[in-house]
Amino acid sequence: MIPRYLVDIDFPHVARVQADVLVIGAGIAGLFTAIKMAETKKVLMITKKSLLESNTRYAQGGIAAVISDEDSFAYHRQDTLIAGAGLCSHDAVEILVHEGPDGVKELIRMGTQFDFENGELALTKEAAHSQRRILHAHGDATGFEIVRALSEKALQHPNIEVWDDHFVIDLVTHEEECFGALVQKPDGQKVLALADATILCSGGAGQLYRYTSNPEIATADGISIAYRAGADIRDVEFIQFHPTVLSYPGAPRFLISEAVRGEGAVLRNIKGERFMEQYHPLLELAPRDVVALAIVTEMEKTKSTFIYIDITHESADMVKHRFPTIYEYCMKYGLDLTSDWIPVAPAAHYMMGGVKTDLNGETSIKRLFACGEVSSTGVHGANRLASNSLSEAIVFGRRIIEQIYRLQPVGHLPEFQSGIQRTEQLQQPIVEKRLKLQKIMLRYAGLKRNAKGLEKGYEELRRQVQIFDACLSKREEYEFANLLTCAMLTMQAALIREESRGGHYREDFPERDDLLWRKHVLFNRELGVIEEKIDDV
Repeated sequence: MIPRYLVDIDFPHVARVQADVLVIGAGIAGLFTAIKMAETKKVLMITKKSLLESNTRYAQGGIAAVISDEDSFAYHRQDTLIAGAGLCSHDAVEILVHEGPDGVKELIRMGTQFDFENGELALTKEAAHSQRRILHAHGDATGFEIVRALSEKALQHPNIEVWDDHFVIDLVTHEEECFGALVQKPDGQKVLALADATILCSGGAGQLYRYTSNPEIATADGISIAYRAGADIRDVEFIQFHPTVLSYPGAPRFLISEAVRGEGAVLRNIKGERFMEQYHPLLELAPRDVVALAIVTEMEKTKSTFIYIDITHESADMVKHRFPTIYEYCMKYGLDLTSDWIPVAPAAHYMMGGVKTDLNGETSIKRLFACGEVSSTGVHGANRLASNSLSEAIVFGRRIIEQIYRLQPVGHLPEFQSGIQRTEQLQQPIVEKRLKLQKIMLRYAGLKRNAKGLEKGYEELRRQVQIFDACLSKREEYEFANLLTCAMLTMQAALIREESRGGHYREDFPERDDLLWRKHVLFNRELGVIEEKIDDV
């Protein structure tokens, strides 16, 4: 149903470029690995927009690491495992919590300017964290500060070549080994970017849904090209919906950071009533999946499309100082964070699953690595602990670099197989197809799911598979093909998992079932569905 390549390729006649390492995507994962790798190797970095446009840029809350003397690795490990709802890899979590602080120090050495208070790094607390361990920058602009610092360093590095506005169509493989990627330039010309190692850092899949905190570029490209190449894809049924995203007429969806609740904000329904005490003893600081589900339940009870987040009881000076980005954004729409209750609703935010890797970031395809949200390292389990994602990118980025040093350079390149011959032309405009897909996902694979809806949604998605037989040539066409690929995998995985856990809630199976479902659901293009048991306890 899903072909090996999205386009027909006459490999012998495609122009070629060579690098030591190919990095696909920007964000913290792509920038950090490129900079570290460039210390000894030539790096080609490909972004489909620019270095400054990525999910990282919009990360408000911060980066989690054990910094305070009052904190400990044991606390961070425990918080991560509890949030992950039984599906975390204990080994991966151990690596994250122990290597995270050194990663933060390396970010600082690279020019990232985190906030300080009284001469020490300022730390805040977010949902499901037992300690204050979240470093932030410019109050609530942590992601932007990290991207700023790393972008400046990458652009100045003589061993890094950056291709902005280029689109990676597919990975190029032979006998389960990756040799680079097929790339389309802004003028439509195609080129083979060949390398000894390829690192996928392409971000997430928020654009699967009608409402998301992610930017337009988050179209599941990395997961989909890896799946077509034969890599294992794991845990894509677990979608984290951020509980508090601005929901106001005329305003785009905009994240209201978890840190706002960490600093004392409360949630109220449209009647003005606090309600989290009905759902979890940690109230507003319960894990994200719990809070998001509670909000949706409350919205259904009150027949509303939003609830309120309220931090008006805190001083105006504190709110403006701590959350300047959120304050200024809300003010553009006549909402004053210091005196108004802000209307919010859940929106798609983060995919816990992705391209399965080992503890060194390598996928099931040799010479292909994955880092950041596109990857599934085992850290997040069924529900990501807030602010662990930026730490994960740094920690596993460093491990990828060490693993690449162990690789032997590619010798003689194999003869790559050409794609099929396509003749069909697209009939319906892509913008209509994309909107329909997003509505299907929201309706049938959103926060609440059931077998009947998932089956109906999957069948509706299947009606779009003729896209794979068409002659594709534009970025938006490739993006839709990738969204469709990932949507079908997500819908299928959600149908297979007959329980509720973390970011996956089944109305027809509302309980967590550790006896039958403490395992992963994997997809492989050649092997089909694989169920992977969890051995560590």
